[in-house]
Amino acid sequence: MRVFVNKQFRRFSNENAISDDSLCKAVHEISIGLIHANLGGGIYKQRIARKGQGKSGGFRTIIFFKAHKTAFFILGFAKNAQDNLERNEVAGLKDLAGRMLSYDEKIIAIAVKDGALEEISCEQDVS
Repeated sequence: MRVFVNKQFRRFSNENAISDDSLCKAVHEISIGLIHANLGGGIYKQRIARKGQGKSGGFRTIIFFKAHKTAFFILGFAKNAQDNLERNEVAGLKDLAGRMLSYDEKIIAIAVKDGALEEISCEQDVS
């Protein structure tokens, strides 16, 4: 399984000291059914712990996930900054997820080369 972050999410993860290992763990949890919220259309809201704290007061991530194939970290926010997504936000994300989850290897390679996506390496098997 390949795991990617977009530019916006990478900036968020860097600003909040979220490690790639934490991202890999979140994808692994989805793959084994430990899901915080399934928003439909391949979109998952998954909690990530804040350093030194638990998940409940930590960060929320929006991940586009296609089992055994790809995961894209799209959006991240602190729970205290935003609680839930609005309906119109979810609708827009579903449209984007539909497109991104159908990307073939060629499109992904172009997005990585252009810097729109960054692939992260997961030590553990996340599929």
